[in-house]
Amino acid sequence: MTRDLLLSICGPLREALTRCAYDTDSILDLLGADAHAALDRHEPVPVRRATANGGDLGQLVRLFLLCDDCDAADVASALAPLALDDAVAAGLLSRTGETVRAELDLRPLDLGTGNRWVLSDLDGSMRARPTADDHVIGVGHASLSLLQGTPTRPVGTVLDVGTGCGIQALRAADYSGTVTATDINPRALDLTAATAALNGLDFELLEGSWFEPVEGRTFDQVVANPPFVVSEARVVNSYRDSGLDLDEASELMISRSAEYLNTGGTAALLASWLHVEGEDWRHRIASWLPAHGIDAWIVQRDVADPALYVGTWLRDGGGDPRDPAVQARAQRWLDHLEQADVEGVGFGFVYLRRTDEPSDILCEDLRHGFTDPLGDEALAYFERLAWLREHDVLSARFAVRPDTALERVYLPGEDGWDQVVARVHRGNGPQWQHEVDDLTAALLAGMRDDGLALEELITLLAFAHGEDEESLTATAVPLVHSLVRHGLIEPA
Repeated sequence: MTRDLLLSICGPLREALTRCAYDTDSILDLLGADAHAALDRHEPVPVRRATANGGDLGQLVRLFLLCDDCDAADVASALAPLALDDAVAAGLLSRTGETVRAELDLRPLDLGTGNRWVLSDLDGSMRARPTADDHVIGVGHASLSLLQGTPTRPVGTVLDVGTGCGIQALRAADYSGTVTATDINPRALDLTAATAALNGLDFELLEGSWFEPVEGRTFDQVVANPPFVVSEARVVNSYRDSGLDLDEASELMISRSAEYLNTGGTAALLASWLHVEGEDWRHRIASWLPAHGIDAWIVQRDVADPALYVGTWLRDGGGDPRDPAVQARAQRWLDHLEQADVEGVGFGFVYLRRTDEPSDILCEDLRHGFTDPLGDEALAYFERLAWLREHDVLSARFAVRPDTALERVYLPGEDGWDQVVARVHRGNGPQWQHEVDDLTAALLAGMRDDGLALEELITLLAFAHGEDEESLTATAVPLVHSLVRHGLIEPA
């Protein structure tokens, strides 16, 4: 496979895919809900049955999504006007006699702005195959998480670090003027170039490690789903192994992204970090960031114990836990984590914004379920933070947002129902919850657009409840800051 040969077939291939309606909606219509669900579960037989009379579209589904051995004449008909020999020469297909097989993964995706096609290496889910050192992974759960969690307001320039198959760059093309994508793996850049061409797009593609290809340049937005696997300092699979020890890859991305942002620019990253015995994970990440010039919102979505973490990534790389060689690698990996006093590995989103102000860093858990994507929330968080930086909350008026509710939880007690906890709950976005006491509930009840400033509310509350005003103020101010950051209340 060479980039030039791949690019040479993208025009006729796009024409064939368009003619056959090789898109997400048409495939769902062809398969029906049950067979489509079977496809998601990597169960080929129901899909094969559903596509038996599916014409050219059914042929493409069997070729590219099921990785079936297909009749050369049928494939030639489905891919017309792309010549079969040209597809083989470019590395898209292989041929043995009258049998044709896909050598690349080619699938449609709807990223929220209409159908796109993505090229990557086959993952072995439908047909067993070894994972090469330069394997280019397709669109997995992590990629989709970052897609859903990336801000998409219009910007001029986007940098995608470690682009892989180019899926983040593909999404960035919908909201940016220009897209620059880097990768240390030349094969990844070749496939990204073909993906761009297949979709009628043009990216700036630069080969090199991390930020080296764009040294001295800045962008409006940086996105990255880097090889953040926490392991030994060695590369087994370039799409997931950085060659850096433990969580140093995440440290590098988090600590250096701001250097490549314009003032006001943002970064959206996936990362993982260690939970080390006797150390607060939040302090660990905060230590990676400068004292000036960065607003950071780090959201931890999950924490895995070392055994689960190692086993998951070994299976991801095609490792069979029954294989003695895989067991030996697991032993070395777990020994390495144990020597570093690792109790768990955290994973989540990192949002950064470059400023001219002292840094503000918030690391927090967000492990409960929610449905709204975090991209818009991240931008709103930074806007709320900017407001807090510029205003004295004591002199400001606030209102409880319409989607914020006060909940009281009761459990049976000796004398009836005993209140266990009261909390304010945000009904959208990340659905934050804050436990509150009766004084805080009363304070929030007094907040309204045409009401009193916070300082005046505190004075009235202290008088009504016989509380010390100074002490109440010392408690209320940080609470209000937190409620504003989380979008439960807002400036009137």
